[in-house]
Amino acid sequence: MHNRRLDAFRLLLIALLLAAVSPAAAGSRPWAELIDAARGQTVHFNAWGGSAQINGYIAWVGEQVAERHGIRLVHVKLADTTDAVARVVAEKTAGRHKGGSVDLIWINGENFAAMKRADLLHGPWVAQAPNFRHVDVQGKPTTTVDFTVPTDGLEAPWGMAQFVFFHDTAYLASPPPTLAALADWIGREPGRFTYPQPPDFIGTTFLKQALTGLAANRAVLAEPVENVDAAEVSAPLWAWLDRIRPALWQGGRAYPQSGPALQRLLADGEVSMAMAFNPAEASAAIAAGTLPGTVRTSTLDGGTLANTHFVAIPFNAAAKEAAMVVADFLMSPEAQAHKQDPRVWGDFTVLDVAALAPADRRRFAELPLGIATLSPEQLGPALAEPHPSWAAWLEAEWERRYAAGR
Repeated sequence: MHNRRLDAFRLLLIALLLAAVSPAAAGSRPWAELIDAARGQTVHFNAWGGSAQINGYIAWVGEQVAERHGIRLVHVKLADTTDAVARVVAEKTAGRHKGGSVDLIWINGENFAAMKRADLLHGPWVAQAPNFRHVDVQGKPTTTVDFTVPTDGLEAPWGMAQFVFFHDTAYLASPPPTLAALADWIGREPGRFTYPQPPDFIGTTFLKQALTGLAANRAVLAEPVENVDAAEVSAPLWAWLDRIRPALWQGGRAYPQSGPALQRLLADGEVSMAMAFNPAEASAAIAAGTLPGTVRTSTLDGGTLANTHFVAIPFNAAAKEAAMVVADFLMSPEAQAHKQDPRVWGDFTVLDVAALAPADRRRFAELPLGIATLSPEQLGPALAEPHPSWAAWLEAEWERRYAAGR
């Protein structure tokens, strides 16, 4: 939740920081007053639009907030979250400090870090939301720290994610358990593996997963990339990618452009493996008929990357009150349980389920796990994301080394 325009985008951010305009203070208005003010407002929710399941869930949220609060929710479907961030940057540059076009944005990682640095976010406000009390801030510390950056009440936790691989058992009975074993298998089965082209989110996450697994000292990845010898730290990654590239699908000359595009290759039998940042995504796709029932999920020995994804409100949102009410509903036990249902989306909850009221605990207890979904125990360790600055650096370096025609 990534774009080649990131260098130019960062230059804009630097300019903004030099002449920063402070966002409006969140204030401490009573929540009931916010609900009253929200009625009749339209929330333009800028969120990735590449998944039918996610789009359907957001449509359901729209129905709920319309019925309960008189809020109109418009899903602005993004190919890349940076598109919405750049729009907010452009509005601030143009002096549009009220009535902005983005009311709520699905965000995390580098995009959040960049918006926070440039004072582009409304808040702090999250602690004021009634349903935030249900969030498991102790057991799930990434609900308040986004890729090593404290959220400081500027974004509301929406879901938990952990990187997983899919494999079609019709072609691959037992998936490789380590990166070394994966490279060996790719070499033995040329053309049966690939990954989305960075800066696609899943493609960049695959790079970060491989970097984390291969780095001699994983701890340095928590540092900003400019504070370390990135070339030395990443050398094992590029050596590993150099090794597998000739045996990739299309000989490494082309890459699928997104996670869903990779899943279509898996569904068509062109490759044997795919990947996602949602442990229940394979089950949801099987239920939707977009992946065959022979697909199963796996992780790597030693764990895979995990994080929380959030929603945030830009500093100049036109419908701040309604955006807060929508974000609060997204954290409610009802909305979280509906989202975790693999028949709906399968996105894991940010809530402390054990601490919920009995009726709300039952919502989660009654959910099917999904035919291809691993249990929390089977998922294995959740590895910390690198500092957000690594994403753009990896994308640029990958482009330099491996983009089509190079």
